[in-house]
Amino acid sequence: MPLKQILAINPGSTSTKIAVYSNAKVIFLKSIRHSNELLSQFKKITDQYEFRKNIILDELHHAHIELDKIEAVVGRGGLIRPIKSGIYIINERMKDDLREGILGEHASNLGGLIADDIAKSLPNAKAYIADPVVVDEMQPVARFAGHPDFNRVSIFHALNQKAIARSYARLLNSKYEELNLIIAHMGGGISIGAHRKGRVIDVNNALDGEGPFSPERSGTLPAGQLIKMCFSEGVTMDAVKKMVNGEGGLMAYFGTNSAYQIELMALDGDDNARLIQDAMSYQVAKDIGAMATVLNGEVDAIILTGGIANNPMVVEYIKKMVTYIAPVIIYPGEDEMHALAMNGLMVLKGETIAKEYCEENMVGFTSDKV
Repeated sequence: MPLKQILAINPGSTSTKIAVYSNAKVIFLKSIRHSNELLSQFKKITDQYEFRKNIILDELHHAHIELDKIEAVVGRGGLIRPIKSGIYIINERMKDDLREGILGEHASNLGGLIADDIAKSLPNAKAYIADPVVVDEMQPVARFAGHPDFNRVSIFHALNQKAIARSYARLLNSKYEELNLIIAHMGGGISIGAHRKGRVIDVNNALDGEGPFSPERSGTLPAGQLIKMCFSEGVTMDAVKKMVNGEGGLMAYFGTNSAYQIELMALDGDDNARLIQDAMSYQVAKDIGAMATVLNGEVDAIILTGGIANNPMVVEYIKKMVTYIAPVIIYPGEDEMHALAMNGLMVLKGETIAKEYCEENMVGFTSDKV
């Protein structure tokens, strides 16, 4: 089979990652760091568009990448409308929603915009996104929050969770669609999904307010105390938002969002660091137990992934609590660049068909409701 070249683009809050794959082999990989001082000159994240695109093109040029050989440009999916899982052709409607920040501003919103622009400048390329954080496969009963003015929302590490699930299935010579899995992605945010036969039927909103606390997010907070804080004198909505996402979790306890730094403190005998690290692990394990209930106890494996899965103390704490449910498998770190590229390769090889970003593939949304 002729070699297929794919460009993967993953803009993060302080970095831009790019990779070029030839079939399943990476031939170029680069992570470009951006200082907070540099990014602070841009009023909105979308204002960084030209800056980030030009950096990507410069890096590809200096690496002597032959752009005319690229057939797919796959960007990290941003905060668009909730959609079914899969790889999507980038169309004008998607770009409008990415620019507007229909569900919020995030650097990943730039992924689809930049991918489309670069693809249009190439002779043989098409632009896609794959399994953005807004993938929504929740079963109806899981959507109820307890009051008709509220509903539970699916925002999680869909790209990595789905990629890890497929990798594990291949290891078993099985298919993702044949397994029941619980996957805990433990990074800057923590998401825990119940995967039933290829669908994530329940998952916590890892972005802003559900589940375990994490290096920079507070997770589920006591509602009564949160209400009192919101109505305290001098407390602003922006301050509460930052407390929930960005300045919560380990950041609030220690002034750093580095889980590795807290790990070193715990190893050095800091009892408080060990206790709070254990508390985070405890909450992860407790939510894994809840997801086992969602799957009626029929769990083939529990998978721990993300950067914090490199921490043996966290892993052992969780394993002691949940091994009775199912075998615990460790996939430390994440490889979102590979996952993006492999989604693009599946389209190029005809193994999957790219979806259209339209009402048919949106979940719970109409054209006039967000």
